[in-house]
Amino acid sequence: MTRIATLFLIAASAFSASVWAQKSSQTEHVPCTAAADMQQRHLLGQWQAELGGQSEALRLGPHPELRDSVRGTLQRGGRTVQVVGDVDDGQLTLEESEDGKRISATWLGEVTEGRCGKEIRGTWSPEATPGASGPAPAPVPFVLRKQSGW
Repeated sequence: MTRIATLFLIAASAFSASVWAQKSSQTEHVPCTAAADMQQRHLLGQWQAELGGQSEALRLGPHPELRDSVRGTLQRGGRTVQVVGDVDDGQLTLEESEDGKRISATWLGEVTEGRCGKEIRGTWSPEATPGASGPAPAPVPFVLRKQSGW
């Protein structure tokens, strides 16, 4: 009986040490990414885009051909729009394409300082529709917010 009690105490001690270590690592301060230090890897994941009063889901992954760039999709009104882009010195550039051939809009933004790379604000500028008369539609402000879990 003493041997079983000893094994139980060892197991209980190991479990509590494991829980303590796990909790300790969760509460450690993770350094905040400065806007100028944003890189491609910080863009990867799911973002929520607020654009013209609408909320859109933006998912970015690594670009298969351009190492420092991203490629992904934007869900807009039941349609999937393709996007590619990068971030350089805190400046985001995304180009979107509705047909996969031509650029239909450009996103130019700045990583918000103090938000640890989880917020980008800027302007979305649609291209003029080919064959349409008149000027291109006016630029629209946007906010991108990184979703948790990424």
